[in-house]
Amino acid sequence: MLKIAYDTIYNHPIPKGHRFPMEKYELLQLQLIYEGTCTADNFFKPNVLQNHKPILEIHDPDYFYDLLNLTLNHHAALKIGFLLSERLIAREICIASGTLQAAEYALQYGIAMNIAGGTHHAYSDHGEGFCMLNDQAIAAKHLLDTRIAKRILIVDLDVHQGNGTAEIFTNEPRVFTFSMHGKNNYPFEKEQSDLDIELDDATTDSSYLKILKNTLPKLIDEQQPDFIFYQCGVDVIASDKIGRLDLSIEGCKARDLFVLETCKFNAIPIMCSMGGGYSPEIKTIIEAHSNTFRLAQELYF
Repeated sequence: MLKIAYDTIYNHPIPKGHRFPMEKYELLQLQLIYEGTCTADNFFKPNVLQNHKPILEIHDPDYFYDLLNLTLNHHAALKIGFLLSERLIAREICIASGTLQAAEYALQYGIAMNIAGGTHHAYSDHGEGFCMLNDQAIAAKHLLDTRIAKRILIVDLDVHQGNGTAEIFTNEPRVFTFSMHGKNNYPFEKEQSDLDIELDDATTDSSYLKILKNTLPKLIDEQQPDFIFYQCGVDVIASDKIGRLDLSIEGCKARDLFVLETCKFNAIPIMCSMGGGYSPEIKTIIEAHSNTFRLAQELYF
């Protein structure tokens, strides 16, 4: 059964006029149930992380406890981009817990998903770009520490570089970070992933898919991962307000199809976090994200 992390706390209210579409999480769940792709049984509410050890394996204690106690300095809070609150921090911890649990479900079923997550701009000691705790990094380190996995590949196909993830795993040879992103997009000062592929503005479906298909199978052959985390942001599509690429919704779907098919063919468990999506019409974002879940059901179940 496809297991998907979801909690109503994901829909934390954001001040009016903010460009981050928090409502997409509730609408995405409703759409997947309405169309019959999923039922309520597919969704699980993440457990509350009573033990913060998995978070502290990745994030600096001073930074984490400043978040938890709402004592983060003004400049650091501004860099994150959200108005900090107890509920917002609880939401971020919940997302991290959801990804951690989804990773364990992926080991059982081959694939599992978090309807939120993909907080790849969170560094070990600070947050930025609407990201505070790096959910996939936390889950990856947990799998390594518990010896569930020996070698992990993080495939980040959000339009923005996974700069926080790259920094976190700079000196961790058991994790290979691969980010394929817009060259001229945020973050403007990029980190060095194990493999970065920078895309020109207005990159189309054909160019994008050719690069991906020439890269991912080789990476898997070279790195021999026994687990893959996939950051599958849909901000690569042409309608995205800040994406700068020119993929169609069908091109984005073809991207996900290739990644999931490749993982299934190689029998590598995959955990997917949804990442970004900022098209002007919420229905476009929901449709692009829904395709990822539809493909997971079709391919694995």
